[in-house]
Amino acid sequence: MLPAVIILACLPVLALHCAADLCNWTGSGFAAGVDRRIVLQVRLRCTEGLVSWVYPGQALRVALEPNLSSIRYNTVCIQPSPSLSGASVFIERAGELDLLETEDGGRTGRQVFCFRADEPHSPVIYLQAGPQSPGTWIRRTVGFRYELLRNRGVYVVRGYIKNVFHDSRRQSSLVEVLTTKVYWQRSGVFVQQMRPSMSPQSWHGHIRTLLQCHVKPGDGQFLFTGSEHFGEAWLGCAPRYKDFLSVYHKARIGRRTSCDFPLD
Repeated sequence: MLPAVIILACLPVLALHCAADLCNWTGSGFAAGVDRRIVLQVRLRCTEGLVSWVYPGQALRVALEPNLSSIRYNTVCIQPSPSLSGASVFIERAGELDLLETEDGGRTGRQVFCFRADEPHSPVIYLQAGPQSPGTWIRRTVGFRYELLRNRGVYVVRGYIKNVFHDSRRQSSLVEVLTTKVYWQRSGVFVQQMRPSMSPQSWHGHIRTLLQCHVKPGDGQFLFTGSEHFGEAWLGCAPRYKDFLSVYHKARIGRRTSCDFPLD
């Protein structure tokens, strides 16, 4: 069955432009519920913000057009709200809609979605509301946070797993990490701890990963790598540090590595 947003392309579409501040938008879908041809149009001018759609009606089209036109952003990331069960999310590319997230509420466990900006067009995110019972309006809010990046925000740290907390609602695990070395981070996810002057430098932070990864506390040091989104670190890979060193040394001896990694 084709989604209703595609059927809309065959009908006269009434574009209803909505007011918004530079970064965020909160609005209602009542008007779209009355006339199924209406597509709410929103333009946002910041590199990050929040969209909240109350009583989602038919469709909502959000164009991300930051004022800093001289800076090219090549990556767009969105974090759907936990209550996404009222809508599906599409990415608009050259007039075509690509399904990004369905209205199952994200049961796949993915928390953040990133995609490349389709230059020269502005990134556009399209929300399609789920069906409503005739004459029935139940208050619900769907939406997402967004951020535009010039490069993927990455982190590389070395440390120990102190504890792991599982969140079945978000289908994710929160890993508490004591870090002995921060090689790179985009923001302040990992914070330096105050220690006596004679104690070695230490950092502390939290890393999120999917619940299905079954992360457990373990002995030994790990090399944590991943990406940073919306003030959170998400795990990409975490080999034991001694295993990484073994692979790295073999690669250097065989001249199969194109970069140097600090081994202090």
